[in-house]
Amino acid sequence: MLKTNIQNWDVENQSFWDAEGKKIAFRNLWISISALFQSFAVWIMWGIIIVQMKKLGFTLGMPHETAQDLKVINELLWTLPAIAGLSGATLRIPHSFLIAIGGGRNVVFISTILLMIPAVGAGFALQNNNTPYYIFALLAVLSGLGGGNFASFMSNISFFFPKRMQGTALGLNAGLGNLGVSAVQFMIPILITGGYFGSPAGPGLALVEPDGGKVVGSLVFIQNAGCVGAPLLFLSAIAAYFGMNNLKIATPQLGDTFGEFRKILLLILFGVIAAGTGAYMLTGLKLNMWIVLPVTIMLTLMIIKFFSPKQIQDNLQRQFAIFNNKHTWIMTVLYVMTFGSFIGYSASFPKLIQDVFGYLPDGSVNPNAPNPMVWAFLGPLVGALIRPIGGWFADKIGSGSKITTWSTIMQVFACLGVAFFVVKAKASPSPEVFWLPFFGLFMLLFFAAGIGNGSTFRSIPYIFPKELAGPVLGWTSAIAAYGAFIIPIVFGQQIKAGHAEYALYGFAVYYMVCLFLNWYYYDRKNSGIKC
Repeated sequence: MLKTNIQNWDVENQSFWDAEGKKIAFRNLWISISALFQSFAVWIMWGIIIVQMKKLGFTLGMPHETAQDLKVINELLWTLPAIAGLSGATLRIPHSFLIAIGGGRNVVFISTILLMIPAVGAGFALQNNNTPYYIFALLAVLSGLGGGNFASFMSNISFFFPKRMQGTALGLNAGLGNLGVSAVQFMIPILITGGYFGSPAGPGLALVEPDGGKVVGSLVFIQNAGCVGAPLLFLSAIAAYFGMNNLKIATPQLGDTFGEFRKILLLILFGVIAAGTGAYMLTGLKLNMWIVLPVTIMLTLMIIKFFSPKQIQDNLQRQFAIFNNKHTWIMTVLYVMTFGSFIGYSASFPKLIQDVFGYLPDGSVNPNAPNPMVWAFLGPLVGALIRPIGGWFADKIGSGSKITTWSTIMQVFACLGVAFFVVKAKASPSPEVFWLPFFGLFMLLFFAAGIGNGSTFRSIPYIFPKELAGPVLGWTSAIAAYGAFIIPIVFGQQIKAGHAEYALYGFAVYYMVCLFLNWYYYDRKNSGIKC
């Protein structure tokens, strides 16, 4: 039987690594990748589901008689991936501290089994195209459980591998885990074509005209988008429970298993409360996103700090030392540029294709528009597959900052290029003629963000000591994940205003600021830090 808790772990010792460390580390890595893959799938599923919801005439329980009614519904559909993004990013804050409190194996097991709630819940809610908006908003909040997992899963794996392999190991965990985004966007259009779960999952829904009019297509079993993940999530949770390990070096005060479970669930609950509050401020109180974002972050930290049991508070206090280091904030800004772009564009790309190319300047449907269901998954696929290469190449040349420099330059160029073709497409009676250059430049944007994901994450263990690197990895990934909240909201607002390109101009300016920060603090000759 496998030993659950490992007391002695010294992977910088080559003899220990060769004799037993390597086998244990890679077993934990592969199970982590499987669970993280499914976590991303649950988190980002709304980006592709809302495209189909519009085709199926989902009303969100609202009036849908006039053109203005349909615009309101369309904007609300954009908020679902944004809410999931807000929740997933917010939940990464408590997840940043979970490994030190609850143990890696325990965290992965609990976090994976919880994902069955939004998966099964979506399966039921999607059976009726009059399901109220608040139900979908709640499920989007719970889908954020998948996004939160990234912070703890990455922090956990960082303890299993020697420093010389950090870029490769973290790149594999994140990169192959990120493939869940692409997989869900590829598989959902296939899975919704048949009633695989029989009568318990309900009947299919009929495709309708975009204005909610007559039936134009065959039945679609959109509820499968949620149901299909539940059995696989259960299997991954079982694999984590029986196949993974807790390391004493990562969790110095390991207690009994069920005691650790209670602590893990408590901190996750804190994150859900804060995320739900943020979602209500955004959709119920209709506050500006730039108010919602800092309030949600501060609320999360305050709940964790003041309402956690004393044992947890003492542990957290030591980890809060990361906030006194300026490099925590610099690396957070840089990681927002890379992972924030990847996850934000992943959540937005299907709907962006539909809104930019699906309609003609007069508002009528474009019969020659590209199908988002066919193309959208390729962007996240490119970004996820290239991420491990970014980490590996940074290890190879001994510098993450150099890779980050060149990937940032590519992001600026690609972002401005995409904006140019958005302008061309929206003014053209045949917008599809600009599809290929738009698509090619967006693939370059995903490529560059993926490379930067690997290189920036690789830099953190070189900037921070071991005891702080894990919490910093978790914190930076938490804030970067707000890209899945910010980017869909910004696109939704600018598309409603008729200027989707303005969003891209703003992103490009941000990338240029990041280019300077990376050069000044890490990549210039006399920066004083080699990372």
